Amino acid sequence: MSSVNIEVTPEVYVTNFHKRFTGVSATADAVISKQISRYALKLVGLPLPSLKQCCSYRQALRCSRSRPNQRPFAIWHVRRNMEMLSALFARDILRLPIKIVFTSAAQRLHSAIPRHLIARMDAVVATTTQAAKFVPHVAAVVPHGVDTQRFQPAADRQAAWQQLGLPGRYGIGIVGRVRPEKGTDLFVEAMCRVLPQRPDFTAVIIGRSKPAEAEFEKKLRQQLQAHGLEHRVVFVGEKSPHELPKLLSSLSLLVAPPRYEGFGMTPLEAMSSGLAVVATDTGIFRQIIEEDQTGYVVGIDQIDALSQSVLKITADPQRLHEMGRKARQVAVERLSLDREIEGYASVYDKLWNGERF
Repeated sequence: MSSVNIEVTPEVYVTNFHKRFTGVSATADAVISKQISRYALKLVGLPLPSLKQCCSYRQALRCSRSRPNQRPFAIWHVRRNMEMLSALFARDILRLPIKIVFTSAAQRLHSAIPRHLIARMDAVVATTTQAAKFVPHVAAVVPHGVDTQRFQPAADRQAAWQQLGLPGRYGIGIVGRVRPEKGTDLFVEAMCRVLPQRPDFTAVIIGRSKPAEAEFEKKLRQQLQAHGLEHRVVFVGEKSPHELPKLLSSLSLLVAPPRYEGFGMTPLEAMSSGLAVVATDTGIFRQIIEEDQTGYVVGIDQIDALSQSVLKITADPQRLHEMGRKARQVAVERLSLDREIEGYASVYDKLWNGERF
């Protein structure tokens, strides 16, 4: 995608200081993909898939000395602690004409340092009503949205699955780091119970494990071997932002069993891809999954309920795919990225018009 002409003084700066492409990076990237055609925007720090051209922090400071055309100040949109701190230095120490917007997804009390930083933001955007309870200066509740053009159902799901070269006719996936917080162990335990009763299904674990989780992953693989399922539960590793949509669209069901999630994008991406979802009751999941219509929500760490829900939803593949089509409809009508973009635009406009939060 083309970026804004560098000669135009930016009105929005978006920071990305994290080297790895994380969930925060993915949500920022999705928003930027739409904002670059709407604002004079600079990405500060490290490139993202939607905007490869970026500037250094030092360059952003120098550029922020000038007010953007027809704006009283520029907006710095930050999402991480170091990014908040860097923006505060620009505003409060260098006295640059900027205001700071922070996106908060945490559905629990922030620790002391983030709380101190968040208290000094000009506006906070919470991703859920629950997240809004833990932060000050809330300008709006703006849920993350999914790019329904990027995440689409496969034209032929059966053919898409076969192209993966995996056994069975249907895929059950989990997406996220291989670690306890994401509930990878719950997924594996559920598959040990489900797959012997569902011979046409294969499970796919999409995500990387860091060295710290090597022993955790080793135990999961040993558990699968003990059940004779090492060839029906496949670890495919982390997939790039360009690879993930195609892989998701080949699956028939997403299982999202985290023990904690601030928001949780993978169910939205799965629903947009035409998948039904079984998820635990954290993040945004209960608000977006329609019980017995697009999937099921179960209690955190409730392995019996998780396994039974997966068994129930996979009993009739035709019904499963009907639920996936309904999930796609919900994603398009209620969960699209365009709604998120409009939410941020409203917050920016209120700041530029002099409102305080």
